[in-house]
Formats: sequence, structure tokens, C-alpha cells
Amino acid sequence: MSDISVVPEQAILVHVNFSQQHVSEDLTELKLLVASAGVQTLQVITASRSAPDAKFFVGSGKAGEIAALVEETGADVVIFNHALSPAQTRNLERLCLTRVIDRTTLILDIFAQRARTFEGKLQVELAQLQHLASRLVRGWDSLDRQKGGIGLRGPGETQLETDRRLLRERVKALQGRLAKLTKQREQGRRARQRSEVPVVSVVGYTNAGKSTLFNRITKADVYAADQLFATLDPTLRKLKLKGVGEIILADTVGFIRHLPHDLVAAFKSTLQETRDADLQLHVVDLSDPRKDDNMQQVELVLQEIEADQLPQLVVYNKIDLLQQLPRIEYNEYKQPVAVYLSAVSGAGVDLLAQALSQLLSERYLDIALLLPPEQMHWRARFHQQHSIEQEQFDADGNCQLQLRLSESVWNRCLKQSHGQLENYVVSKPVI
Repeated sequence: MSDISVVPEQAILVHVNFSQQHVSEDLTELKLLVASAGVQTLQVITASRSAPDAKFFVGSGKAGEIAALVEETGADVVIFNHALSPAQTRNLERLCLTRVIDRTTLILDIFAQRARTFEGKLQVELAQLQHLASRLVRGWDSLDRQKGGIGLRGPGETQLETDRRLLRERVKALQGRLAKLTKQREQGRRARQRSEVPVVSVVGYTNAGKSTLFNRITKADVYAADQLFATLDPTLRKLKLKGVGEIILADTVGFIRHLPHDLVAAFKSTLQETRDADLQLHVVDLSDPRKDDNMQQVELVLQEIEADQLPQLVVYNKIDLLQQLPRIEYNEYKQPVAVYLSAVSGAGVDLLAQALSQLLSERYLDIALLLPPEQMHWRARFHQQHSIEQEQFDADGNCQLQLRLSESVWNRCLKQSHGQLENYVVSKPVI
């Protein structure tokens, strides 16, 4: 039996340098994305413009150059390192006589390849359909209209309208199934909150080494590879930490500059693990010359999913590539703000555990509350948490509580009460 080798698709990459900084993309990152998609790069075409061309994005002269190169090389696809409008894509495909895709479509394709769980596949399909909805155009003329019989003649429904209707129905079905999965995930999240187990979420730019670090700390077997978006589906693992007890570590999808909005929307329930964490581990590839820009892009995504206000510990990974020593960086309050380590060799991982223990265990609050009778359910809640040091009732039925609890638990209670508990605080010194 002979081996059948799969020939990878061959692509021509197009990268345009614009004078406006806000529309610039990274050519190196495009090459990594293309390689991660399993596509072979034949040639890279670059251009400089002050603004995109309305018809071809790159201008008619450069578009003709791309078409000539496609004919010469026999490329299967042309990949733009930018977001193209549906009209620009159609115009380029008619000129080049081959498929033309943009950066967003490329990222969606990579996500489709990487999704492993049922939820992940649904999320990717939803994102792809939402992206397709804005680009659906008539692709044929023979089925232009559905003809009726005698007495039923009329304009009928165009094939394009039929496609759009079917697409809307599929999107609605996917949203319904994902809503059920979101409810299940929310139940698990509430159970963790009731047990008061701290959640630490691992975030960072894609390919920064998050999954490798996750495997090193938890002894898990999460897929990790030197490619973009190696991990899509969130993985939760319990971990025992000295001085803290049990914590939950959550590994999440890597971020990238200009992450497509359709993906952010589709992966909202997955990214919820990041938003509801007690602490974020922001993993950074220290050896990457673009690390500062990558960190900024991660912060922008965290801001978009409303997770930018959480406590954060920066983990500078891959120190072995720079021959640096592992260490902890502290702020003026003697709190850890950064850890330098190597997830591959394990150097500095013990320092990360030390920093996590300090951040999750050192801040406790002594809080005096005066709860009115209609808020007694909070008294029951604090009893469940074993947080009450003293309590007594006054003549009006108000309950005076003396609490001692961690700052993360108090912040979670505040969030669940929508800040109402703050109204009943008498004093709140930090221990």
C-alpha cells in the first residue's frame, strides 16, 4: 500500500504598509499565521499606500502584478494581511482567477482546524457564519429565481435570499445550542464561587508559551506546539498551593492583534473564565522583540471582554533563549508584579508558585458590617464561608457582623451584590 502525501495549498501573500499607524499589520505574524494554517508561501508582495484603494485595496497596477504572479506560479490562493471588503474580494478574484482571502478569514480557518471540543466547534462555526453573512453574494444565474406554476408566477425568492435565510436559521440554531452550553458553564462557575476556590486565568499573546507553562505547573497534557492558536478550548485544572490550598488554573485561547470581532463574540462564554478570575497570569514571550506591542494588544482584548480591571501577575517566559536567570520582580509594596522563568526547562516555576501564594493569601480584610433585616441572606452566606468572627443583633433587628475574609472573596461578594454590600460597611482595614 503506497503512502498518499497531502500537498499543501500554495499561497501568495500581500502586505501593504500604510502611513496611518492604526491600520498597519505585522508581516512576520502573517507568515506565522499562514504556516499555522498548513499553507505554503510561494512569494510575498509588498506595497506602500497612504490609504486603501476602493476597488482592489492595493491599486490597479499592483493588482495586475498579483494576477500575473498567480498565473506564473499557479498559486491556489492569495492571502491579504488586511481586512478586505466583499466588493474588493470579488474584484480581486475576478482579476486573479483564484481564491482571495483576508486576514480575518485566515484566522477563522485556523480556529476551525484547532477546535477540538463540541463547544469549540460550535463557536468557530458561528463565527464563520457571522463573517460569511456580510459577504454572501449571488454566485450563479441559472437559479436566479424559484419559478412558480400557474397562478403562482411572480418574483419568488432569489437564490441569494434563500441562502441568507438558511444562514440565519443556522446561526439562530447555533446560538441556541451555545446558550445551553453557556448555562452549563455558568453552573460550574457558580459552584466554584460557592466553594470559594480562587481561579487563576492564564492569558497572553498566542505562542507565548501559555499551554507549556500550564502543563508544567499542573502536570496536565494540554496540546502545546510552536504555532499560533495551538490551544483553543479552555482547560481547567485543580492545583494545591502552599499557604492557599486548592486553586483552579484556567488555560484560555491566545490573543492576537486585531482579533476578529466575530470570534470575540462567539467565544464569549469561553473568555468568561478570564473575566471571572481572581487573578490573571499574563504570559509574555520575553525573547520576542515585539513583546511590548503584544502585551498592549492583549490588554486591548481584555478591555473588550471587560476583564482589564483584574489583578495581574506578568510571567516573562523563555528566559532560557536569552540566558537570563529566574527571578521575581516586586513593586514598592513588596508585592510580586512579574516572574521571569522558562516553561520549557522549568527554571523559575518554583518562584511562580511562591508569587502566586503571596498574592492569593496575603491580603485579608477585617470588615464590620451592619446588615438590615432584609439582607439576612448575606449573613447566611458569610456563615457558609466561615467568615464571621462575631455577631450580635440590635433592637431594630439589624445584625452587626465582624468578618475576616480574603480580598478576592469580598470582591466576589461585592460583584454579586452589585456593590450594595458596600453600603453596609462600618469599617474595612486591610490585614
